[in-house]
Amino acid sequence: MTGAFVEIDVLPRRAATATPVAAARPSPARRLLRALPPYLFLLPALGCLAVWTYRPLAAAVNLSFFSWNLLPTTPKEPVGLDNYRRLLELPDLWHALWLTAAMTLALLLFTVALPTVVALWTSAIRGRGRAVYRAMIFAPVLVPPVAGAAVWQWMLDPTSGAVDRLIGHPINWIHEPGPAQIAIVVITGWHLLGFAVLVVSAGLAGIDDEYTAAAMLDRASRWQTTRWITLPLLSPTLVFLALMTVLMSGQLTFPLIDTLTQGGPDSATTNVYYLLWEWGFQNFDAGFAASAGLLFFVAFGVVAVGLVRLSDRLTFHDN
Repeated sequence: MTGAFVEIDVLPRRAATATPVAAARPSPARRLLRALPPYLFLLPALGCLAVWTYRPLAAAVNLSFFSWNLLPTTPKEPVGLDNYRRLLELPDLWHALWLTAAMTLALLLFTVALPTVVALWTSAIRGRGRAVYRAMIFAPVLVPPVAGAAVWQWMLDPTSGAVDRLIGHPINWIHEPGPAQIAIVVITGWHLLGFAVLVVSAGLAGIDDEYTAAAMLDRASRWQTTRWITLPLLSPTLVFLALMTVLMSGQLTFPLIDTLTQGGPDSATTNVYYLLWEWGFQNFDAGFAASAGLLFFVAFGVVAVGLVRLSDRLTFHDN
């Protein structure tokens, strides 16, 4: 048996590559520079927060221990805790707190209950009709409170107002205690309804349609689907609206009270924010108003913490 042998040159082995030496740990200065950019982005917001929130808060704390009439030529007189003692003994404070709580509960009808009903009822609207509906219901949010108050003052006029003509019974909405309170709540709710409806609609859009389809396969009625599926999954949105109403209702009603009723008649519409306005800028008792503002700040903070903790037990989330 014969054969030819072919000589093949052996390829030279590659030199073993040296394994890279582990990179040295960066210096503290370099690590600081790498961690700094996120805080640089937050710095303008934190600066504004310090200048426009914490600095006035610290000034109010200091001012609450003095008696001062806001005149630069008048020195501040230290009174210690006397402002807080007088504040807690004042009947007007408890009346304003009760009125604020009552108005807040009434506003929940316009920020939670009615928006939920309207959003569920109109959830089937499609096409251009949805855009027109959203624009119409959101329009009152764009109206400035003072301009809206002027229009409503004309509409609520007891002699020639459109509201009294519509109901067929003359009511002095602004100069009677009960009707004045109802008018403030309704006008504020009219301003907030469109925003709340859009928030609820956004919450409904985030609910998976498969839940409704599965309920329909099980022959669940529309009410059963809404009661046991939609509303529980919508609870985080509703709790958010309730929390915003509790914390913002006093501020939102203030321009309407100042424009329409000036806290009257007979202090029937004087809430805590208008009471602060009277003490600080009508009675010129800056120290007393500062102590009241701090007390309200702490009270609303406690209410907010309680509502946030309660929301964890009342809400359901789609995991």
